[in-house]
Amino acid sequence: MFRDITIGRFFPGESFVHRLDPRSKILVVFAALILIFLCRNFYALGLVFLFVLTGVLISRLSFKLIFSGLKTLYIIIAITSLLQLFYNKQGEVLFTWGFFAPTDKGVAAAVFMAVRICSLILISSLLTYTTSPTLLTDALERLLSPLAKLKVPVHTLAMMMTIALRFIPTLVDETDRLMSAQKARGADMETGPLHRRAKAMIPVLVPLFVNAFRRAFELAYAMECRCYHGGDGRTRLRVMKLGWRDAVTFTATAAVAAGIILFNIYFEAVI
Repeated sequence: MFRDITIGRFFPGESFVHRLDPRSKILVVFAALILIFLCRNFYALGLVFLFVLTGVLISRLSFKLIFSGLKTLYIIIAITSLLQLFYNKQGEVLFTWGFFAPTDKGVAAAVFMAVRICSLILISSLLTYTTSPTLLTDALERLLSPLAKLKVPVHTLAMMMTIALRFIPTLVDETDRLMSAQKARGADMETGPLHRRAKAMIPVLVPLFVNAFRRAFELAYAMECRCYHGGDGRTRLRVMKLGWRDAVTFTATAAVAAGIILFNIYFEAVI
């Protein structure tokens, strides 16, 4: 299960999405997240979902890799959708089974929420899949640079966020190794009551936290030994520059936003 978690991983490539300026990708992803929440019907949501799938296609990443990140979130998606079936009482009742009486609008809302969550996960994952941690740090620092005038430690905040994102795959791999080691020693973590399985996770969580603190200390010590300091005077290997790809991406994002506004105005809302 833990091997399917791909959030925070970077897969090098030379696709259109990989060559976009990191600042453009962050802004487009942020705009897409807002647009997803602004969708009120299937026409608007279908438009933004098509926009996300287009990004996946031109990134040249395999669909197996992209959708593998959804496996660990199936339960969240299912629970969120089922809540719509239970609590949405609008529309015509399809059938009755005890206290469970789903309606046609409840089913539509459940599907709508599932597609919305999948779109959020895909567009967020696409950013980390196609952008290296170093470029992500530089882009965040550039975008947040106006806050430096207010004495906000922009570089430190950007570095903290990127390091935290970078260590997600490391912690996932570490958890998988620890669970495999415990299973080899006879530990049962997949069967039995919930409290028993939770208790069986204690031998995994303790060394996991210890290793996480140890890695953090080693990283901080290595940065101090190299006299690392960010902020003013720091040079960068790659100079960020907006190009025609970024202009095309911004134009497509603006077109999608306009389409969503029109669909929300002229079509009935689902939720």
